Amino acid sequence: MTTTDGDAEVFAFQAEIAQLMSLIINTFYSNKEIFLRELISNASDALDKIRYESLTDPSKLDGGKELYIKIIPNKNDRTLTIIDTGIGMTKADMINNLGTIAKSGTKAFMEALQAGADISMIGQFGVGFYSAYLVADKVTVHSKHNDDEQYVWESSAGGSFTVKPDTEEPLGRGTKIVLQLKEDQTDYCDEKRIKEVVKKHSQFIGYPIKLLVEKERSKEVSDDEEEDETKEKKEEDKDKPEVEDLGIHEDSTNRKKLADLLRYYTSASGDEPCSLKDYVSRMKDNQTQIYYITGESRDQVSNSAFVERVKKRGFEVVYMVEPIDEYCVQQLKEYDGKQLVCVTKEGLELPEDEEEKKKLEEDKAKYENLCKVMKDILDKKVEKVVISNRLVSSPCCIVTSQYGWSANMERIMKAQALRDNSTMGYMAAKKHLEINPDHKIVEQLKVKADADKNDKSVKDLVMLLYETALLSSGFSLEDPGVHASRIHRMIKLGLGIDDDGEPEVAETPAEEMPPLEGEDEDASRMEEVD
Repeated sequence: MTTTDGDAEVFAFQAEIAQLMSLIINTFYSNKEIFLRELISNASDALDKIRYESLTDPSKLDGGKELYIKIIPNKNDRTLTIIDTGIGMTKADMINNLGTIAKSGTKAFMEALQAGADISMIGQFGVGFYSAYLVADKVTVHSKHNDDEQYVWESSAGGSFTVKPDTEEPLGRGTKIVLQLKEDQTDYCDEKRIKEVVKKHSQFIGYPIKLLVEKERSKEVSDDEEEDETKEKKEEDKDKPEVEDLGIHEDSTNRKKLADLLRYYTSASGDEPCSLKDYVSRMKDNQTQIYYITGESRDQVSNSAFVERVKKRGFEVVYMVEPIDEYCVQQLKEYDGKQLVCVTKEGLELPEDEEEKKKLEEDKAKYENLCKVMKDILDKKVEKVVISNRLVSSPCCIVTSQYGWSANMERIMKAQALRDNSTMGYMAAKKHLEINPDHKIVEQLKVKADADKNDKSVKDLVMLLYETALLSSGFSLEDPGVHASRIHRMIKLGLGIDDDGEPEVAETPAEEMPPLEGEDEDASRMEEVD
């Protein structure tokens, strides 16, 4: 139901959303601080979306090129404001997303609460925005999307909200959420409290989190504080309010000094971590880039197929195995004029002589048909299949595009369990399969594909290679059970066992593998239509 109040339209909350808000407002929860985590997480998702759009259309950032989150506490007005320069919302987005269309998680979250779940799980159900009412009597949302004018949404709960054209300060692009805090929640206007909550819940957000603060003290990074300080905030003397960046990975003014303090294990550092300065001092004459890899542990990355090739060529690889490293390297980008290059991403270009360049071109021509066959089989699982010059003993590997998440970053984001699933789709799907032209498996696969590209065994082997490459490259499988079935089929073939448990006669044709993904797609699509 919609009515008008001056230039504002009044909308009734969808029944399930109204029930959720009532539950949040009227039930006592001690863990109210999670509201800030949820609003920052939503802001980060909005920033991911505009960044993704800008990759193919840079004009999407014309409304504001800097991507950040800003927090503004106001003790006098008893407000807390969270601003992001993300994708923003149109008028229709505001009406639908913030009130009239209940997300599928709304009812599920209320049922989970009644079953004993904690309020802190709200983000996992996609309704984290409403956690704002844990601490606020009124919430006002100003937003500007590239495709619409600027609008303002407002609600004090009570079953309804308003939407009207926003005549306040233009945002350019993005969203500003103003929380009118409850009388007993004014501690969220306190600088120390905000920093505490951000550090606790949002330290791995990949964008600047800026806090407007009154500065009265000074703190400088000293050499003896080394890398611990690289994960803390910087503070400077000012006699007026200023914006402070929360988190090392956004401290651009001190980035060079902090970079000098970083310490990493490398493929050549032995048992002691070394500085990037040490790494540069050991670089080869023909080396122009700093090679690095991210992962869960030193053992995991040191045994990676990606590292094997770089080491064999005589180059050193930096091991980045702390979660914060993923964010640091996004901001650092270079050191001492040398670009930092991830060995697990596309575009790795190791120095090559003319003979090596010639061989690569010959391999590309030789395996062009196989690459096409593999891409057709894998379809949307990968963006492309190409010949690799980064592998030694492995038949293939999964690399990510320059702007997609690495396998390690994807693992970190999945572990947070707070992200919008659509963001996972934006950032995690950019996978490429690279194959090793000098590997016996690839050579024999080419022979079979050239003989008959529709050979069932070719499809099965390509799927097995892809799934195994996912695992060895640090990714997780969507359906481990299917992979296990393929392996069991291979074991049965190797042991000569048929479906009845009896050894096969040697002349019997090889048993088929489990159905490939995609074989039953037409049928499933028909079922969906029905």
